[in-house]
Amino acid sequence: MTGPVPLSAPLSGFAFAGDTLDRADALRDDADALARLWPSARVLMLDDDGRARVQADGSLLACEGASLGGGPGASLFLGLRDGLAWFAAHARHHAVHAPAWLDLRRAAATWPAFESGVFAMARALLHWQSSTRFCSACGGDITFRRAGYTAHCAQCGKDHYPRVDPAVIVAVSDGERLLLGRQASWPPRRYSVVAGFVEPGETLEQTVLREVMEEARVRVRTCRYLGAQPWPFPGALMLGFCADAEPDVPQVDGELEDARWFTFDEIDAALARDGDEDGEGLLLPPAISIAHALIAHWHAGMRARSAAASGETLR
Repeated sequence: MTGPVPLSAPLSGFAFAGDTLDRADALRDDADALARLWPSARVLMLDDDGRARVQADGSLLACEGASLGGGPGASLFLGLRDGLAWFAAHARHHAVHAPAWLDLRRAAATWPAFESGVFAMARALLHWQSSTRFCSACGGDITFRRAGYTAHCAQCGKDHYPRVDPAVIVAVSDGERLLLGRQASWPPRRYSVVAGFVEPGETLEQTVLREVMEEARVRVRTCRYLGAQPWPFPGALMLGFCADAEPDVPQVDGELEDARWFTFDEIDAALARDGDEDGEGLLLPPAISIAHALIAHWHAGMRARSAAASGETLR
């Protein structure tokens, strides 16, 4: 299989990027409208560890605003869906019983896309609130405005907004193989695609070239954007790329414990046993991640190219 990998289906299959809310920005300044929406609203309760209140079977347990009484108060307005408002709140602010609590990674693997996406949004925003206690400019006390989306400093008047950290994540190929690396803290045999945060003054394409060179000493020739995933652990935006690179021998010195090229057959075998831990072979990133989707996208493109070369028809 030689030559560039042809375009395949759009990048898909990962969590937090599907069906979502109308964020209804104009309502964030309308306290009266939010109060009217509150009684019929759905309220996600999160504990101090960012876990959601769920039923005993692990399904989402969202309160109605009317059952909590009062009004939105310190709850964070997430948006609307079919006229119904959704809010998020810290469980410590409400005396509610929780049959169980579920973390976001496990919820993303089992919940419908809409529910896991709302949970991801709530977790990221509440984490930002809990970590934004004082003004970073003067150290003054802050108060939250605009239904929880603006942290206003009472001392210097500066406004702070939810933080999102952009990062590139890239499936690098030399035309035959896929470059994967691993960190020492990961489970044995797990490898993933290269990723890294965007630095000031960089374009996304420049970040791709720099990160791949820094982490594996591999020279990227070209790259192309494929799609993005909000990654609320705690607040990154993963910008997915594919890249064509020179067949350099990977070298690591720092962040990665190992990096190497994997053949189509090795990736094919890893995808075939995805989720089944048999103690052998390559382990891929979790299926909820854009990293997994990028690997599957490269695999599909290589398979399509091989089939085209041999005159086969893919089903």
